[in-house]
Amino acid sequence: MSMNQKQLARLVAAAVLGAAALSASAQNVAIVNGKAVPTARVNALKAQIEASGQPVTPEMDKMIKDEVIAREVFMQEANRRGLAATDAYKQQMELARQTVLIRALFEDFQKKNAVTDAEAKAEYDKFVAANGGKEYKASHILVESEDRAKAIIAEIKGGKKFEDIAQKESKDPGSGARGGDLDWANPNNYVPEFTEALVKLKKGEMTDTPVKSQFGWHIIRLDDERQAELPKFEDVKPQIVQQLQQQKLQQFQDQLRKSAKIQ
Repeated sequence: MSMNQKQLARLVAAAVLGAAALSASAQNVAIVNGKAVPTARVNALKAQIEASGQPVTPEMDKMIKDEVIAREVFMQEANRRGLAATDAYKQQMELARQTVLIRALFEDFQKKNAVTDAEAKAEYDKFVAANGGKEYKASHILVESEDRAKAIIAEIKGGKKFEDIAQKESKDPGSGARGGDLDWANPNNYVPEFTEALVKLKKGEMTDTPVKSQFGWHIIRLDDERQAELPKFEDVKPQIVQQLQQQKLQQFQDQLRKSAKIQ
């Protein structure tokens, strides 16, 4: 081999060794007391932070790197003291192992049982059916006895203000303080007896006779009515999907418990 060939071989060997050293360096974020700290730990911590919903900005890179290095320093000291052999450590590790594995199970289930657009739309249609139609703005006075309720109706017809009596006598503290005002609501929100009487009223009308429910005796007045304004499907789809995901996961958990043989 000529002198030039030998020199070329040395240069090639040096370049190869240099590339290998560079590659090894890129795989490690630091060397702590002679032990390599792999860059994969930095990536894992970044992924964990992002999974919690917090974006990882470039400004956070040094902080994350420093945290990973600090953890290696502390782990080395803990191992030097033999803490990994203690029962307390082993118990905590077992609990952590269970938590991680169970979380992986649930994530795997949700990935394989994603909520479809059709399921989300069907749930939205159920919501529309239950909450669509008319909304009513009602007021009421709630008292304990039928006789007192009848007397109040007579007093209002005689000129006394509905709102004044509601503030003084209504057993419903929330609406009573507002003169009986129940604000806008779907009629399905009320107990059946209340709803049945309310929807028969015309705007501005009051019930001629008291309405009995599990809460007592009501004098009901319909102040206004309107068509319900419901959100569009696309606006509430994320919330519906999240709700259905939780329902599916809960059903999965319940089924596993039910099918398990527990003695």
